[in-house]
Amino acid sequence: MRSSATSTALQKTRQWGPWSDATVRTIGIIPARMAASRFPGKPLCPINGKPMLQHVFERASLYERWDELVVATCDDVIAEFAKTKGYPVLMTGSHHARALDRVAEAAEMLGADSAADDIVVCIQADEPLLTADMFPALIEPLVSRVDVQATVLAMQIADEDQWRNPDTVKIIANAAGEVLYTSRAAVPYSNGAFSPEMAARRIFGLFAFRAPALKAFTEFAETRLEQLEACESNRILDMGFRQHIAPFPAVPAFSVDSPEDIILVEDALRASERA
Repeated sequence: MRSSATSTALQKTRQWGPWSDATVRTIGIIPARMAASRFPGKPLCPINGKPMLQHVFERASLYERWDELVVATCDDVIAEFAKTKGYPVLMTGSHHARALDRVAEAAEMLGADSAADDIVVCIQADEPLLTADMFPALIEPLVSRVDVQATVLAMQIADEDQWRNPDTVKIIANAAGEVLYTSRAAVPYSNGAFSPEMAARRIFGLFAFRAPALKAFTEFAETRLEQLEACESNRILDMGFRQHIAPFPAVPAFSVDSPEDIILVEDALRASERA
């Protein structure tokens, strides 16, 4: 059952217009924790001599329109590292199993849920190859359209191995750019044959919400589709608003899900330095 608080917050998200007030804030939050089941200590794993969290924060900071850019963690070791680098850091609860719950707590600590049109961006700490030009693509739909309450960066899939890889969460969207479903299966099916022309897209670890929509999302119980696909975006399908895709071309950008992915990231970084 949806709580009355959730219903109220969700109803409010339908009342706000485009981002036109100078008081509206754009808040970037990087959730990070050491206790990843497949890769413990992942945020501080070195990549070409720098902890992964440092790559993520430095790249995210190149976007110039942040009002706040912070690290949110429950681990002292991450907080201490962030402080040595001068990164703003918020200590959140250790009970969060999902990144967006940690982001929502941090956003509330920053007062985001008290301002109707504040934009909260979740920047996954395992995306060391993100680029600053991804953020305008992600945020612009929230700025320009009254009906958009949540977005996800949807990167085109360029090769078949990535399309078939269950670690890659694929997106099915309609013609209006609304997410219909996300799956770890190789979709769209296309008779089982991959081609770039099918325009398959995957979730890249950047998500944006209007602050009250994020609050409503985290107050809504996990849903069956979310649990089946191990993807939070499917929860939105059971709520009263849509997540919109922010299309982005395929670029060499590897999420770090396991220690083996570090090699892919390091190779991509070296290739970009040579280019």
